[in-house]
Amino acid sequence: MAGESEVIAVAGKRRKLGNPLALAVLTTLLQKPMHPYEIAQTLRSQGKDTSTKTNYGSLYTVVQNLEKHGLVEVTGVERQGNRPERTVYGLTGAGREEMAEWLSDLLAIPAKEYPIFETALSLMAALPPEEVERLLETRLSSLEVQLASGRGALAKVSETVPRLFLVEVEYQLHMVQAQADWVGGFLEELRKGSLPGVDAWRRFHETGEPADFTP
Repeated sequence: MAGESEVIAVAGKRRKLGNPLALAVLTTLLQKPMHPYEIAQTLRSQGKDTSTKTNYGSLYTVVQNLEKHGLVEVTGVERQGNRPERTVYGLTGAGREEMAEWLSDLLAIPAKEYPIFETALSLMAALPPEEVERLLETRLSSLEVQLASGRGALAKVSETVPRLFLVEVEYQLHMVQAQADWVGGFLEELRKGSLPGVDAWRRFHETGEPADFTP
């Protein structure tokens, strides 16, 4: 899986593993030693697959890379009935240190991320403003549905799960709400024609001639 063995810079420090799934594995093994299948089941049951891009097919490779770098180690082998043996892994001292440093950096230091919607916004002038308006209306409707369903699900699960283990869901919903608010405001500018440069943008698509977007 790309990114699991590459050396990348995170918050000023070069790390041997940059895949966030590796960090999720380390924090899961903090609970107790587990075999890879149990790690996958734990990530799923605790809802961590909603906040970390999780490829369960590559999880074994992630664990092997962690072992190669001395961050996890084999602590035993389990066998149940006629099933194949399963290797159990636990954190090493270096793994605990890496986990704590990596997680601390991610919590404390803002990192530049590249959301795909931000990329689309930076390129949207390639479409006519009326088309962008239609597309953003579709997006806003989807965001509103996502908010409604997400809030309902959060309220339900909050009845049995402590808030400490749901804060990432709260954050996700806040981000969706912020996006919906921004999209709604931008749409209003498009509808009213008050967005600076919108007339030049429209003429460009109507005539195909270079447009002057100078304020």
